Amino acid sequence: MTITALQTGHIGLNVTDLGRSRGFYQQVFDFEVLGEGKEPGREFAFLGRDGKLLVTLWQQSEGRFATGQPGLHHLSFQVESIDEVREAERVLRELSVTFHHEGVVPHGEGADSGGIFFTDPDGIRLEIYAPSGAGAAEAPTTGAPTCGFF
Repeated sequence: MTITALQTGHIGLNVTDLGRSRGFYQQVFDFEVLGEGKEPGREFAFLGRDGKLLVTLWQQSEGRFATGQPGLHHLSFQVESIDEVREAERVLRELSVTFHHEGVVPHGEGADSGGIFFTDPDGIRLEIYAPSGAGAAEAPTTGAPTCGFF
């Protein structure tokens, strides 16, 4: 059997504080809550847009995201324009989020695609990018993809 039309479904993230993370993802990505569980020890939120599930949050971890361990490197979200990236950057600055690079940067030397790189409240690395419009900025890394080394 050959698999056809394969695409990523939803992404599930472990978080330490469901309310805090749900609020963050709703503010930054304008997600709606599609469903949630509030039973102690089994708290979760299904987040998406237009009825489509995109991210699930599971309150079942402690500490911060361990970037030095095998597993998720970063979660990337594509938007249509660099203006949308800049609007997300504005919202994130209001939330006092720490960025890994200053402002919108290209994905690499000579690339026109690019975006912003930051972490969520649990330290999970995130990216919001557009396929074009970032080429005027200088790439923060040389000889390697920006999204691979932050």
